[in-house]
Amino acid sequence: MKRSEIDKKYKWDLTAVFESDEAFESEFGTLEREIAAYPAHSDKMLGSAEELYLALDTMMSLMARLDRVWIFASLSYYVDTLDPVAQERSSRARDLAQKFDEATWFVSPYLMKLDDKTLESYLNDCPELMRFSRYIYKTRRYKSHTLSDEGEELVSRLGDCFGHYDEIRSALTISDLRFGKIRDAEGKSVQLSDTNYIAYMMSGDRRVRRSAFKTLYKTYGQFKSTFASLYYNYVKESMTLSRLRGYSSTIERSTFADEVTPEICNNLIDTVGKSLPKLFEYYELKREVLGLDKMHMYDIYTPLLTEGDERTYTFEEAVGEVLRAAEIFGEEYHSIMKEGLTERGWVDVYPSVGKRGGAFSAGCSGTEPYILTNFNGTAEDISTLAHEAGHSMHSYYSRKFNEPHASRYTLFVAEVASTVNELLLLRMRLREARTRLEKLELLNRLMELYKSTLFRQTMLAEFERDIHALCESGKPLTADLISKTYYEKVLRYFGDGVVCEPEIALEWARIPHFYMNFYVYKYATSISAASMIVKRIEDEGEPYIRQYIEFLKCGDSHSPIDELLVAGVDMTRPEVIDVAIDAFSEAVSEFKRIYYNG
Repeated sequence: MKRSEIDKKYKWDLTAVFESDEAFESEFGTLEREIAAYPAHSDKMLGSAEELYLALDTMMSLMARLDRVWIFASLSYYVDTLDPVAQERSSRARDLAQKFDEATWFVSPYLMKLDDKTLESYLNDCPELMRFSRYIYKTRRYKSHTLSDEGEELVSRLGDCFGHYDEIRSALTISDLRFGKIRDAEGKSVQLSDTNYIAYMMSGDRRVRRSAFKTLYKTYGQFKSTFASLYYNYVKESMTLSRLRGYSSTIERSTFADEVTPEICNNLIDTVGKSLPKLFEYYELKREVLGLDKMHMYDIYTPLLTEGDERTYTFEEAVGEVLRAAEIFGEEYHSIMKEGLTERGWVDVYPSVGKRGGAFSAGCSGTEPYILTNFNGTAEDISTLAHEAGHSMHSYYSRKFNEPHASRYTLFVAEVASTVNELLLLRMRLREARTRLEKLELLNRLMELYKSTLFRQTMLAEFERDIHALCESGKPLTADLISKTYYEKVLRYFGDGVVCEPEIALEWARIPHFYMNFYVYKYATSISAASMIVKRIEDEGEPYIRQYIEFLKCGDSHSPIDELLVAGVDMTRPEVIDVAIDAFSEAVSEFKRIYYNG
């Protein structure tokens, strides 16, 4: 559909952010001038408690207003990427954010210049400064990793030059590469792309799957040196910035930013590694159900069931299912979510010409927690809505109970609440399932969720950790070395029961998350934390639910490890990972029982 053809009730209401384009432009111009004037604080910021408070208060106010500009511009663009006005507005917002970074570069290094005694006296002299105590603490953590004033200003000005390797990779993959044609299940010649690849890998026709697999990786193989050059330079850039700031490794720099340590990632890899026989059991089950002599890499995405929930749901029915699953959280939580999904325009629902694909939750302090979906009425779309609504409720509570500058929860906990809601929905539907097919389908979806989020993301994290370590040891990351390292992980995580074609060694080239500086392991830690939370919700009921809601209210008031402790989850302990592994194993066993015994 064209966006103009979609009923208003199924679209975001961004007038809650800015009433009109004119209001946006007025605020943009004012903000641009005030950002340009902000460097005047650099001469006075450390002179007194009052001047320090003024500098921080002004910066936080500018940041909150910039967030609103950014959200309005980006969300307007995401629903119509073909609109030249939206394109230009989004680009200007990005440029303004860079100007803000350049104008405020001195705040962090200047805060670190304060000795503890002076800072303590400033906090006593100006109690209002306590509003920013968490920000001050987090900033001063970086003292040993901070450059000279000249160095910090230079890095700030160069900021827009860093981190563009994935943009190049995406342009190459999506716009420039031609993967050739294959014949689909009906024998028609169709163009293969990186985007439609997974759809063909899920085909019930093994010939189609094998053809898609071979064709895609043949093209990646032809350009493997280009992809290796991109990735090597990304890793080198990350390594150089880490060493420049005095970190022992890139993973230390990444985890330091999350207020955790590399041991969290290493603990995940070690714990999951010990449980790989349970994953192999799942692949053996899949081989048996699909009736294959041997599982191959091109069979991995094949649905276990040829029949499934093919019913088409209305958006209203999907909302009803998500809200039923949310009743467990109590009246307040449920009513807030209901109002957001049905009355306050949280969700931009349907796909349309030029709209960005996928789904996400976005917003900032002072705006609704907006949700983008591309709803087509499938059962999977209901799970997606539950997931994004979980994000939005986390954001709602974080923003309600914290000041704007302290309301952004970190990426380390970002996927926890969303996964909790998704798991609760699946488990509710599983309890209510009446037919054998319904139960098998829902168990299959649980198995797939854990396989892809816990096991696969851990495999990717292990590869990422090891490839960065190779670079840091002085090894040039050639296409052959990267592919060899990746293939070793594939062999480890798929075991002897799956034939690992050599082409899969090139899969690293098509994974954008490797350009996100140790992001993938957080998916696995998040589903682990979520699994423990869901188990405790179901075992303990209301007393624990109240504890969990307190976690949602934390925002950025604590470190992510301490925030999860509010929910009774200690991510430093392998037992948390074990809960997720056990949930996966139980789903496999239950699927086997029902499938073979009826």
